[in-house]
Amino acid sequence: MSGGTLYLIPVPLGPTPPHEVLPDPVLQRTRLLSHFVAEHAKSARAFLKAASHPLPLQQIAISELNEHTRDGDVAALLAPLRAGHDVGLISEAGCPAVADPGANLVAQAQQEGLRVVPMTGPSSILLALMASGLSGQNFAFHGYLPAKEDERKKRIRELESESRKNRQTQLFIETPYRNRQMLDTLLGTCAPHTRLCIATDISLPGENIATLSVAAWQKREAPDFDRRPTVFLMMA
Repeated sequence: MSGGTLYLIPVPLGPTPPHEVLPDPVLQRTRLLSHFVAEHAKSARAFLKAASHPLPLQQIAISELNEHTRDGDVAALLAPLRAGHDVGLISEAGCPAVADPGANLVAQAQQEGLRVVPMTGPSSILLALMASGLSGQNFAFHGYLPAKEDERKKRIRELESESRKNRQTQLFIETPYRNRQMLDTLLGTCAPHTRLCIATDISLPGENIATLSVAAWQKREAPDFDRRPTVFLMMA
């Protein structure tokens, strides 16, 4: 194995000072790097500034990898690694390569035999699972469910059936401005005894994580989670 090392650098899940949620070794490693790949260069620079990177921001090389990056262009982002430079992969929030386009870069690095080092940091998916009280022994993350109402209902029924059959926690997310639509569909589709956890603003000052049966959720006012990052967890 030759070349540099690809470090997977976690970032806070929101506007939280990095030192409050990231271990010192992660911040120390970040400050040693001068090459990064990020979903958006602007937010990456804001993170590096908050992490007290010693270099002037204009001297830090940041390449973008996001939903607009073509598959054929991913390999070129590893050029600094092939030249012997260490590179940091930064997500928009949380852990890179988990529900994140950075997974394509990691796959390419693994294919080329380059060293990949994951570093410790916040994952909204795992933090929500930890706090939900639902099964952490058997779980599955499904990303975004279909946006169309009929397709979303069908998928929710499928996940509820799988959960009941396999005693499996189902996790998924939604675009924040559609959180209420997702909740309404869940409450109108799932069985009354199915447990539903709504985890909002994880690790942020407004964090709210609650698990109730669907029947109990139907009797209470909807949470204040409009346009706030939320993870949904369900177990039948």
